[in-house]
Amino acid sequence: MEVEVNFIVRFLNWLASFEPKVLVLAASAIGAGLAMIAGIGPGIGQGYAAGKSTEMVGRRPKHQSSVVRVMLLGQAVAQTTGIYALIIALVLMFANPLLKLL
Repeated sequence: MEVEVNFIVRFLNWLASFEPKVLVLAASAIGAGLAMIAGIGPGIGQGYAAGKSTEMVGRRPKHQSSVVRVMLLGQAVAQTTGIYALIIALVLMFANPLLKLL
């Protein structure tokens, strides 16, 4: 147990040796990267929706307009998560409110 506590204290002392602005910028870059992981879901969802709608149009071509309309609506809903993640990443990288406090 003593070794773990000693490591934690040494790690915190090492972090304290850096300038706070540098730590905030580094954490912001890591957070922006983690936020963009949310872009994976919309990509998978849109690909699946487009594939299924193409399959449906191939089976019943006369329903193409309604299928395409529903597919585009579904893709717009799926894309909102990716857009929110992009906004969070851009705020962290270029408009971080924590930098104004330092």
